[in-house]
Amino acid sequence: MNRTLTTLGVISALACYPTTTRPHFVPQPGSAVMELELFLPEATREVALALDADSIPVRRTEAKDGWLESEWFDAATLRPTRRRPLGLDVVKVRAFIEPSKANHSLVTIETVYRPVADPSRDGRSLERQVPIQHPISIRVAGIVNRLTLAHGEPLEAADSVAIPPSVATDTTPAKP
Repeated sequence: MNRTLTTLGVISALACYPTTTRPHFVPQPGSAVMELELFLPEATREVALALDADSIPVRRTEAKDGWLESEWFDAATLRPTRRRPLGLDVVKVRAFIEPSKANHSLVTIETVYRPVADPSRDGRSLERQVPIQHPISIRVAGIVNRLTLAHGEPLEAADSVAIPPSVATDTTPAKP
């Protein structure tokens, strides 16, 4: 009996593959959210392609684990930068894709910056969501709207913290 339990325990342990490439943290509050009628790997690829098509430099895509991220990039030129990631001029975009209802994936896209430098803290704890009026936030909102039209469903207001469509579609500069 004990031998059978031990054998089952060893087989169970070997069957599990507990490693993942996914970051251990959750998206920033205020990130754009949508639900796509795609399985997790396909949704991850669609988000990566949409970001690439909009010139946001995706550095890493992990379709199996449902996440992707860009380089730190210059918000004005949309090119990866070696500048210190400090202030609203240098940002990073990450997407986290989770299984949702049958044949659907919940996609959360964050756009972050670091307002301060503090060598005593890890980089993630310094990151903040960019304001919704930030040019990259507006670009991401446009991507969310296009993907939702192509593959998605609008989320109920209680389920979503997506950027309002009025902000996402209005790209005219504000008059002083």
